Amino acid sequence: MPGAIYAEGLVKTFGDVRALDGVDLDVPEGTVLGLLGPNGAGKTTAVRCLTTLLRPDSGRAVVAGLDVLKQPNEVRRSIGLSGQFAAVDEYLTGRENLQMVGQLYQMKAKAAKARAGELLDQFDLADAADRPAKTYSGGMRRRLDLAAALVVSPPVMFMDEPTTGLDPRNRQLLWEVIKQLVSGGTTLLLTTQYLEEADHLAHDIVVVDHGHVIARGTSDQLKARTGGERVEVVVHEREHITTAGEVLTGYGKGELTVEEHTRRLTVPVTGGAKLLAEIIRELDTRGVEIDDIGLRRPTLDDVFLSLTGHVAEEKPEENGETAGAAAKDRKHKKEATK
Repeated sequence: MPGAIYAEGLVKTFGDVRALDGVDLDVPEGTVLGLLGPNGAGKTTAVRCLTTLLRPDSGRAVVAGLDVLKQPNEVRRSIGLSGQFAAVDEYLTGRENLQMVGQLYQMKAKAAKARAGELLDQFDLADAADRPAKTYSGGMRRRLDLAAALVVSPPVMFMDEPTTGLDPRNRQLLWEVIKQLVSGGTTLLLTTQYLEEADHLAHDIVVVDHGHVIARGTSDQLKARTGGERVEVVVHEREHITTAGEVLTGYGKGELTVEEHTRRLTVPVTGGAKLLAEIIRELDTRGVEIDDIGLRRPTLDDVFLSLTGHVAEEKPEENGETAGAAAKDRKHKKEATK
């Protein structure tokens, strides 16, 4: 049986560019799939195809048991979507925005008002509830948009880079909200550029690049593909680089890399903090003075460098497709009751 979100062979082109090139996805009910990739990888295109905002050129997609191509209106009633841009009406207050969404989903006025109040409290917007959204900061608008996606507590949620523009406190707040949703049975597809975010939230991760799925697995499995833990050492004097390199090579489980200009040496290891203590002792015994030493896990760039040979550099999102994205997200919410 396909999961709550299922896609097979999705293809979408924009002119000569294949934004999606045969993408397969399967998200079991009540779990989080992290769709991980750099800007331009195809993440947003996949979300828009799955939420009926774009029609794929070929392939099949089923969301909440409904065929995306054959039953688009029913799909819209069964999902929540938070896009990359805050799709709020800036001339309405925060409360009015949420009540409007509830009424578009055919909630009774009293119920919509009560739900708006709950969400304003949950997203720390109660003090600004009766101010026009145009007076909100970027982070406040983002939180209001996320709240709007949750008005009807949909069984399937799509969040496209939801923490963009949020400070650490609000990012953590959103993570907690997501965990609560999923514990209550909601299925979530989350796109992100940040491995840390996927690490916190996703049961499984699919990595996309240039419209292709290039890897899938848990966060730990993906990190293991880049060599697991790494020890980084910054020596105080350049003449100590050679000696430090000999020490690290003796403990390493892979190739030593050296950045001469920063005096930084890095090597993959296994053994954790205990091994780190041994390395520190040996460096001290051999008279190597260090400015910094640490044990770290791979970053998003490490994963991408390992998988594709390039880092997750910034580039235009989805081949220019973001023009009008906020308007499309607003249109999605208004079409939900059609």
